[in-house]
Amino acid sequence: MSGLFCLKKLYLPLMLEALGVRQKPKGKKSARRRSEPKTNMSISTKNISDLGNLELLAKEVVEGFITGMHKSPFHGFSVEFAEHRLYNKGESTRHIDWKLYAKTKKLFVKRYEEETNLRCHLIIDNSASMHYPFVKDLSMDNLTKISFSAIASAALIEILRRQRDAVGLCIYSDQNEYYSPSKGSDRHRRMLLAQLESLLLENTKTTTDTYKVLHEIAEKIHRRSLIFLFTDMFQTDKKEDELFEALRHLKYNKHEVVLFHTYDGTTELDFDFENSPKKFVDVETGEQIDLYASSIKKEYKNTVEKYFVDLKLKCMQYKIDYVPVDINKGFHAILISYLISRKKFS
Repeated sequence: MSGLFCLKKLYLPLMLEALGVRQKPKGKKSARRRSEPKTNMSISTKNISDLGNLELLAKEVVEGFITGMHKSPFHGFSVEFAEHRLYNKGESTRHIDWKLYAKTKKLFVKRYEEETNLRCHLIIDNSASMHYPFVKDLSMDNLTKISFSAIASAALIEILRRQRDAVGLCIYSDQNEYYSPSKGSDRHRRMLLAQLESLLLENTKTTTDTYKVLHEIAEKIHRRSLIFLFTDMFQTDKKEDELFEALRHLKYNKHEVVLFHTYDGTTELDFDFENSPKKFVDVETGEQIDLYASSIKKEYKNTVEKYFVDLKLKCMQYKIDYVPVDINKGFHAILISYLISRKKFS
């Protein structure tokens, strides 16, 4: 079987058809993985089958994350202020430092570091491969790559709101499907959440042209920003050099770029399928192949793991933060990456 696959075919999202039914990961082993408590997700609701209220979900994710921080250097998410300025009569008293008033008998206002208008831009790959795995009823324990990315992005928007930062959003596949520049208003934030909610409801069969779209986005983002890209790194062609040139273009103007390499660890990394004859179908190109999963499982996993390492090294070369994100392991890595990137950005 070693000659049957190039890397592209090995690491494409696989939709399995067995007697007309899409294949599910192997019974017991996968069931244990799915049933393990997701401590990093920290959702108080036991089973949220309706993912319609994305704002509520985002708040639950963020609150659970903050609660679990404990002795972290980022504990509490308190926004630190850089200096004081004299209070001007008529303005809001919200940020008056009353402790300083008790000492000086003068009114001073905290001038926050976040008043420097830090900007963040979220970019989400909405191609067909991101809608893998096939999920009949979405829930917090049963997500596709695109639904995971949407909820993670909503959680980032919630943190950015608390930090008084501006946020923008881009959704793309083989073309730019949606773009909104970074803004900080509540109205703008609700508009972005509505766009993310639509990702939970829609399906797509489009292919991916990440490098073309990233060049377009790079031309639109002029002010220095934190840029978070959610993608599974699948291309229907092999233009990897062009893809990294596009990522390098995003680094222009001293942007901080974080690549969230989104994947389903159970099937796309471990190749955990039942060992019986199956038909694997590439969801973007329609290519098909019949095989026993066990006959290539070891070689497949070794090849994919090497690909992950190569991606990481390539990102290091271009000074891009590479974060592999298994959709079965919660949102902790996403939120930690935000905090680290924010510290670096400042």
